[in-house]
Parts: sequence; structure tokens; C-alpha cells
Amino acid sequence: MNTRTEKDFLGEKQIPADAPWGIHTARALENFPIPGSPVPVLLVSALAQVKKACALANKELGLLSSEKADAIISACEAFQVSGFKFRLSALQGGAGTSTNMMLNELIANKAGNGIHAIEDVNLHQSTNDVYPTAVKVAAIYGLRELAEKVEALQGAFQRLENRFAHIPTIGKTELVDAVPLTLGAEFGAFAEAFARDRWRTFKCEERLRVVNLGGTAVGTGLTAPRSYIFLVTDKLREVTGLGLSRGENLVDQTANADAFVEVSGIMKACASNLLKICNDLRLLHMIKKIKLPAVQAGSSIMPGKVNPVILESVMQIGIKVQANDFIVTECASRGSLQINEFMPLLASALLESMELLGAASEMLAKHAEGITADEGECERQFNSSVEIVTAFLPVIGYDRATELVEKFKQANRTDFKTYLIEELGEESVLKILSPQNLMAMGHRET
Repeated sequence: MNTRTEKDFLGEKQIPADAPWGIHTARALENFPIPGSPVPVLLVSALAQVKKACALANKELGLLSSEKADAIISACEAFQVSGFKFRLSALQGGAGTSTNMMLNELIANKAGNGIHAIEDVNLHQSTNDVYPTAVKVAAIYGLRELAEKVEALQGAFQRLENRFAHIPTIGKTELVDAVPLTLGAEFGAFAEAFARDRWRTFKCEERLRVVNLGGTAVGTGLTAPRSYIFLVTDKLREVTGLGLSRGENLVDQTANADAFVEVSGIMKACASNLLKICNDLRLLHMIKKIKLPAVQAGSSIMPGKVNPVILESVMQIGIKVQANDFIVTECASRGSLQINEFMPLLASALLESMELLGAASEMLAKHAEGITADEGECERQFNSSVEIVTAFLPVIGYDRATELVEKFKQANRTDFKTYLIEELGEESVLKILSPQNLMAMGHRET
């Protein structure tokens, strides 16, 4: 194999002649031979945008020649579009230095013209300001995409709410028959939960807009010109189209990662809703109120068995996102003094959660379109439940209602609604148990 020799302060190293990176990346690839968990593509794309903004600022201020800056900008745009799938593991040490250096070297190689990875591409930067900034940019993009997918999920369940609005059913608390409502109301509750997820996801972008770009190593801006520090975030706004701002206290922004914990908490809330709702759908399917779409055979031994596999997949995603929230929290907590060494794992977990939740939302929205109600079974369960008598309490009182239930059970009958009609009259019973009355938000006082 043909090689070339490169040198850093640790010494010389042989690198494959055709490798598009340099010695810093070569050492990182050797140091972190970790399978799985590659650096997220979205993060690489965001970091390329940050590098482009830095080059634009250095060019405008005359700190980098137009020729070099233009070559760097062009290379950054190529990586911004492609994202470039890094071979490097996200579980690297060094607070993201290896990722920063790999992109510096890749950009320098692509730019050519004697561009230096550190002196030119990384000019007036530190991993400690460009990497957290890139994580925030990537996370904002991820949040926007997720919000759109949760919006579609909300819409799917709102359509089911309308479709099932006319179907009376018996609600359950503690997994036992409770009071009547409509099947549409059950699905409306699901839709409202997803509406909150959509709003929270959309709003928490605000938590990520403050960046520490220009702060260099610890937030003091050491080695960077003041003019650059005040310009570079403006350039990043232009490059990304995002409403970013420079932090008032860059030492704080460099040392503390609590904003990511807050955003991860929003992801966990979304995951908890997915878990709860998917389990409710499994229960509704099990008690035959609804029918889930059959998407694949459910057993290698039991012919005809069909399992709720989409719901189970979404629930597993929810569990993974909750685990990722723990990772984000731990990583943010374990930063020390002026830097957070565990930002690479934090970034990987946070961005993975957004991607997983987006996939789960799409899967569930598509699956929901095929959900149907078993109206006959809903009616049977509704008519047979003695708890529908609760709707009559304002008219007949608790004692009379209890008496009716006891007599019905003694008679060993199965259709309680018919029994109520016999005892209270058809017009009164049908009016009180109509979907409109059940969902009228209380009864009218006389």
C-alpha cells in the first residue's frame, strides 16, 4: 500500500497515500476502533456550515485571503450537502476534537491550493466553540423536522377522532369499566397529547439559539480578533437561516450544557406519550373496540396469528429515547470546569432521539390511517356495562341507580341498556346515552 508521511507534535506517522484526511484523523481512527455509533451525518453537515461561517467572517475582515477563503467555503458547501458519513466513532474522547480535526483535514484536502487544516480551515476557532455550536444547529434542524412529523401524527389521530365521534363506548379506569364516552373522545385525547408534543418540540428550538461561537477554548475568545468574535455569529445566521445569537456570557455557554438536557426532556415527554398511547391502542385492540391493520404474519408456529408489531416498534423507540435522555443528562452533568468532555455522546444521543421519534411518528401516523372501529363490539360492551347508569345520576340519584344495578344482576340478564329502557323509558334512555349528551360536558341544571 502506498503511503505518505505526516507529522504532528507526537511524531511522524504513515498514512495511506489516497486518504482524504491527515495525521490527526489517522490517530483518532486508531485510538477509537469502536463499532457502531458513528458521528451523526446531521452533525457533520452542521459543522460544515459552522466552518463556512468562520471562513466568511475571516474573509470579510481580511484575516484570510479571498483565494483561500473561497476554496474553504466551496469545500464546506460540499460537505454541508453530502453530510459525509464519518468512519469516526461518536464515542471519542476529547470533547469532539477528533470530529473537528477530521472535518478540518477533509476540507483542507478538498480545498487544495496548499490550504492548512489548522492555520486556515480552523482559523480563530476551537473545538470547544465550533462543536457545541454545530450540535445546536443540527439539533434545531432535527427539531424542525420532528415537529412536522408530529404534526402529521396529530392530524392522523384527529381524523380518527372525527371518524369515531358517533360511537358510544364504555371508558375504563384501573382497567375496569368506568363511565360512558365516545370512541372519538378517546382518540381525541390521543390527538391532544400529540398536539402538545408538536408545540413543545416547536417551541424548544428557542433553547438552542444561543451559541458560543467565537469564544474559542473556554469562552474568553483568546487568540481570536474582537472583530471576528462579533461578526462570526452573524455569518452563521446567514449560512443557516436560523435565528441564532451570540451568548452574553460565552464562558457559561462553553462550560454548561443544560440547554441540551431541557430539550432532551421534551423528547422524553414525546416518548412517554408514544409509549402510553401505543399501549392503549394495543389494549383497545385486545378488547376488540378497534381493529389494527394486519401488516405481517405474527408467528412462525401459530398460523394466522397477527401481532401489533408497529405499536411494539414505536414503544421500543420510546424506551430508547428515554434511555437517551438519561445519557444526555449524565453527559451534561459530568462536564468539568470550563468544558464538557462528553459532548460527543450527548450529541449522538440527542440527535438519535430526534431521528428515532421522527421515524416513530411517521410509522404510527401511517398505521393509524388503517385503524377501524368494531362498532358492533363497542355497542355490545356499552349496552352490557352496568356503569352506563352513571349517566342517569342527575335524574334518578345514586340510590335508585344502585337499586337498578342490583336488580339487573339478580335477573341474570346481559343487556343493561334494554333493561334501563324498560325501567326508565326509551326516550329518556336514548337521549341520555346519545353521543351528543355523553360528550356535552356535564348536564344542564334545571
